[in-house]
Amino acid sequence: MRMPRIFANSSSGALIALLVSLPLGAAVPAATITGPIPADAAGSGSRNSIHSASAIELAAHGYVEEEYFIEGTANTYAADSQDPMADASVESAGHRYRTRLVVRRPNAADFNGVAVVEWMNVTGGVDKDIDWWQSGAHLVANGYAYVFVSAQQMGIDNITAWSPERYAGLDATHDGMVSGDASSYDIFSAVAKAITREGQASSGVDILSGLRPRQIIATGHSQSASRLANYLNAIHPLDPVFDGVIVHGGGGTIRDDQPVKIFKLMAETDMLRRAASPQPNTDTFRQWEVAGSSHVDVPFEVEYGKVRNQQEGLSIDGVTPRDSGCELPAYSTVPFRDVMNAAFEHMVRWIDEDIAPPLAEPIQLVRAFPTPEFARDERGNVLGGIRLAEHAVATAKNTGLNTGANRFCFLYGSHEPFDAGTLRALYPSKAAYVDAVKETAEGNVAAGYILPEAAARTLREAQARSW
Repeated sequence: MRMPRIFANSSSGALIALLVSLPLGAAVPAATITGPIPADAAGSGSRNSIHSASAIELAAHGYVEEEYFIEGTANTYAADSQDPMADASVESAGHRYRTRLVVRRPNAADFNGVAVVEWMNVTGGVDKDIDWWQSGAHLVANGYAYVFVSAQQMGIDNITAWSPERYAGLDATHDGMVSGDASSYDIFSAVAKAITREGQASSGVDILSGLRPRQIIATGHSQSASRLANYLNAIHPLDPVFDGVIVHGGGGTIRDDQPVKIFKLMAETDMLRRAASPQPNTDTFRQWEVAGSSHVDVPFEVEYGKVRNQQEGLSIDGVTPRDSGCELPAYSTVPFRDVMNAAFEHMVRWIDEDIAPPLAEPIQLVRAFPTPEFARDERGNVLGGIRLAEHAVATAKNTGLNTGANRFCFLYGSHEPFDAGTLRALYPSKAAYVDAVKETAEGNVAAGYILPEAAARTLREAQARSW
């Protein structure tokens, strides 16, 4: 692991003195937790409920959802001007913040010993727990504890506008003195450090109410993934708090010369920017690319719609994806979440037993430069990558690409069903189609890319398909 260093070209004597006065690898300052904060029920329409409360069923599985406030001081950091993947230096300290975290925890009998901490995504200004939307049902079914963190000011501004009374006084800018979400890294670390691990004694508010995880895993999607990549490259090594990190749908090259396990999960959409500069797999880094999947997909859209409805006291039944306004029918139906669920189980084993996840073929390229172009079959579906049955035994053209007037169309992917003639040409009978789905799904289970329950659901859906 590289050692942190102090910049020789600091801009002022005062800064030099500050840097010298702080120890190299300075620890993240301790924080104070308040709560749980009393809240009205999710779905009540009250602005005193938890913003971004889960729309995935919790109570029936013995889960409790609670919100806490966390406050303290954060360091800001300066990257190494010669090496962006070297340890950062502490640039300044003592920056006050106050923000929130939300806990979803099982009862003690069902706890699997793993806590997942998600960095809330703020793209479009809204605080979004996207990895929970993708894998929350899996986490609940398997006894994970889960925490999300509002680490960035845009998300704080959003929830404060939604409920000025509940979220009054939250701020991650030290009264405007910190810009660029520079305090976010220590905020994220402080939340993880507030979790009492197995074998430790609790001090202060116990946010997991007696649960003692042996592992703490970080996760974040897209914009949050990019923040996590920066965090892993330069800041986390100074005061490591996570055992593993799942970087989902974003982030450039990530340094792998540290003990933390790093699993990067990419949709077809995400690889358009990254395919030309692949990062090799190592003992501490894995990358999986899911063919035909999109950055924003159908489950993402449905879960987001449920959360929005619930916050306004509306029904969450029958929610469908929004009209995208894109050139092609939007939102791939390739179930990225099946791969992500498997990745969580691999990550747990990787940390516990040092058994790395299986390797996976990358999405194939026709060319890498000047602009990457993916290799596709005669019906337009991409080749290579992890090939789920919904893609390999295709009944539609599913891609990670789209265009249109909506500025987010490029993230939505596309779904264009085959006509009856194409289906008959591909599959002479429904039985032939179902057999092909079964073989592919079982192959993906054997390879470790999906879990048995995902294969069983995929087969049921194939059997139920009209022909």
